Amino acid sequence: MADHATSASAAVQHQLDRLGALAPAGDVLGLERISALLDRLGSPERQLPPVFHVAGTNGKGSTCAFLRAAIEAEGLTAHVYSSPHLVRFNERIRLAGKLIDDDLLAALLAETLNAAGDIRPSFFEATTAAALLAFSRIPADACIVEVGLGGRLDATNVIASPAICGIAQLGLDHQSFLGTTIEAISAEKAGIAKRDVPLVTQYYPARIGNVIGEAAARAGAPWLPRGGSWDAAAYQQKLHYRDKAGRIELPLPRLHGAHQAMNAALAIAMLRHQDAVHVRDSALRAAMGWAEWPARLQRLTDGPLHAILAPGSELWLDGGHNPAAARAIADFFRGHVPARRPFHIILGLLETKDATGLLKPFRNRSITVHAIPVPGHAHHPPAMLAAKAQEAGLTALTATSAEDALSWIARHADRGQPPIVLILGSLYLAGEVLAKNDQAPV
Repeated sequence: MADHATSASAAVQHQLDRLGALAPAGDVLGLERISALLDRLGSPERQLPPVFHVAGTNGKGSTCAFLRAAIEAEGLTAHVYSSPHLVRFNERIRLAGKLIDDDLLAALLAETLNAAGDIRPSFFEATTAAALLAFSRIPADACIVEVGLGGRLDATNVIASPAICGIAQLGLDHQSFLGTTIEAISAEKAGIAKRDVPLVTQYYPARIGNVIGEAAARAGAPWLPRGGSWDAAAYQQKLHYRDKAGRIELPLPRLHGAHQAMNAALAIAMLRHQDAVHVRDSALRAAMGWAEWPARLQRLTDGPLHAILAPGSELWLDGGHNPAAARAIADFFRGHVPARRPFHIILGLLETKDATGLLKPFRNRSITVHAIPVPGHAHHPPAMLAAKAQEAGLTALTATSAEDALSWIARHADRGQPPIVLILGSLYLAGEVLAKNDQAPV
């Protein structure tokens, strides 16, 4: 799949151009190419620190953020591999706590692509190989690896012996690759299960849980779902967690949204059900306030885009792009937006995403939707998005960009009731917004 990655570094951009030219027929998922490439690179996937492997439709990135925060709060270091990036490609590879620098990134990509030769790996496969190469050479106490797409055939699934595996929330997304039913998608995600490696998951309805349980049994992986071997609940402004080792009480996460408590709980369960990396309860408590994950219910601060709005306005950003994410986002704003205060959504969505499903959780609420394009990517036409919003009982307009929509909102704002604005619908759009508001991830 095209990635459209760019870099201000000429050396990195040269390698990204080489990456962009890679296109296996039909973007076929599979482990054959990545396995062959890693073999040529000396099998770095076998030389990693203890690996925390995380899959899921929504919440896997946040779970990784909580894992990293807890490990670092313990005074340890962690490599992190995640995707996609928001502003800089370097965000995908974090080495012992710091984003990879341009010189090392360019050198690793060059080494990987030079070794690839006739294998012709996909963009993501080559990137994964470069990340694993870096992780094998630079010391760290742990390695956190986020699955890119699915699980069973995802390039990260070449890691044969992780310390533990986890699966976050499941839902419908990427159906053209993973299957058209939630059961099929769940089976693909559960494909990260490994023999004798605990598989820690959220609670799922029976039709999904049965699929996960069967996949774990086939792999020989102990399955540890929430509600069984461990459980968690948020009440009285605390996160209450329990497992066979005991109970702990933690602050609620600093990340916004009630769903983040269960993402944090999954990370805690993963840490407490493996033996390779020791993290004390005090570090788990600290992680609740340390964890950061950009473009997920992120409140934007002073910057060029924020400055367009009237004083007292709020500007929020979320890259959520499927119905399950939209439900969590809608729940948050249902409790956050006071009565009579204007609420606007600036919406840009890739053409492969379900616009009707994304808008459904906001249905018939007092919201004005501003439909915009997603520059540089195939997207739903703004007029079509606006029509979908109107079908959902929302007021809808079109705009040429986020700036255009913000300017309209500012011109029509009541200074006595400054608006709350959410930019939503695409991580590509979220990255552009962060760059324009001078808030690139670090």
